[in-house]
Amino acid sequence: MRILLTLPFGVFIGMALGALGGGGSILALPVLVYAVGLGPRMAVTTSLVVVGVAAVGGLIGHWRAGHVRFGVGLWFGAAGVAGSVVGSRLGGRVDPRVLLATFAGLMVVVAWRMWTPTRLRSREPDRAADLPSRSLASIGSTAQGTPLLPASVPPDRVPAPSSGRFERPLPLVAAVAVAGSMVGFLTGFFGIGGGFIIVPSLVLILGFDMAAAAGTSLVVIAVNSGIALINRASTTGVDWRVALPFALAALTGAIAGQHLARRLPSRTLTRWFAALLVGVAAYTLARTLSG
Repeated sequence: MRILLTLPFGVFIGMALGALGGGGSILALPVLVYAVGLGPRMAVTTSLVVVGVAAVGGLIGHWRAGHVRFGVGLWFGAAGVAGSVVGSRLGGRVDPRVLLATFAGLMVVVAWRMWTPTRLRSREPDRAADLPSRSLASIGSTAQGTPLLPASVPPDRVPAPSSGRFERPLPLVAAVAVAGSMVGFLTGFFGIGGGFIIVPSLVLILGFDMAAAAGTSLVVIAVNSGIALINRASTTGVDWRVALPFALAALTGAIAGQHLARRLPSRTLTRWFAALLVGVAAYTLARTLSG
């Protein structure tokens, strides 16, 4: 009965993932700990199932809308494999109270980071001239093999047609590798998707528009969740009585979130969610300190 009463939280987590391409998964841990009653370590592993399923569900709609760049998503996810393994192993050894207190601080950072892209988007027209040179064209192509190369890219950055390969500037590759590793570590350690890092990275480093960044981030979240789950499940285990209904609820929410994103400005959704995260962070910290 307690699980059934808390399923609306699963729907909300999925809605946030579907609408924003990230951020919603960070609510999974406090919901599973304080609303469902799981221990922190079990909640981290169980949340990986919920987050992974919700990401796949949200991914389908974004893919149909043409907002997913699978090549980059998989490459970004591959960059986080090592971080995911390290985070999974380290997270299983940390004291649960320390884990939750650290997580509360992370939620505040996420709230701030989700607010930041709103201001960046307001300056986006001023950055349009230099985005193509940092675009995904330097890294790969779409799933259909069509290069993601804006017409304004200087000719000297375009390889000879016979080579079939694009240049990969070292600073850009290093930036994505670092961001991918951070996301992988956070996914393994806390059981979150890391969309609050993925989406800004795709926008600012690779020059994605927000729709493509949100859709592609779900590929990364799904990959990282699967890797982290494999690493943690053997030692911590998953409470499938909770994971399966919550995953189904999150999947339903992810589909609904895509429709919500079409009706409300992303700026409004982001600010509402950032405010909610601050409140949940305060509650989590208070509960942790009070024992």
